[in-house]
Amino acid sequence: MKKWMKLLIPLLLIVMLSSLNATSSSGASREQSERPVAAPETRQLTVYIEAIDTRADGVELAVDPIEWYTGKEAEEVFAKHEPDAGIDGPPDGYYIVNENETLEHIPVAKDAKVLMQIYDRTGNPADADIVWNEPVSLDKFKSLFRGAQVLDPRVFPYHLSIENGVVTQIVQQYVP
Repeated sequence: MKKWMKLLIPLLLIVMLSSLNATSSSGASREQSERPVAAPETRQLTVYIEAIDTRADGVELAVDPIEWYTGKEAEEVFAKHEPDAGIDGPPDGYYIVNENETLEHIPVAKDAKVLMQIYDRTGNPADADIVWNEPVSLDKFKSLFRGAQVLDPRVFPYHLSIENGVVTQIVQQYVP
């Protein structure tokens, strides 16, 4: 009997401790799963970038939001805004509406991703080739706005990804 007790007591302790641990961890995960988790507020915004300001607390864009249309939707909006144009639709398949030129100021994340399609790489117009979604650093992007010689980056629209009020991605929209 003593041998049974020596074997049974440790076995019972292991089973009891295991069940307590499982109960407490499942209770904790149940409590965690019941708490609402706030999803980051994300929005997409198409803009003209008027200025890039470097401040003590980081980089900020001064942007003019626009409405960007392509395809059938561009044709419909074009017809509404340009009824006397004498053509059936926008010449290049896209249409931009910019009814309000009020600037918004939006901070940029330090690790924001920047993708360019075409820009002045060398100062030589022959080198300004299209390279789709070419990643550039935020510092390089800022320098393009400071010293535009061949291509002014302000003439292109940009698609911004904004999370919780901060720009996390900038994608240049190529326009022919």
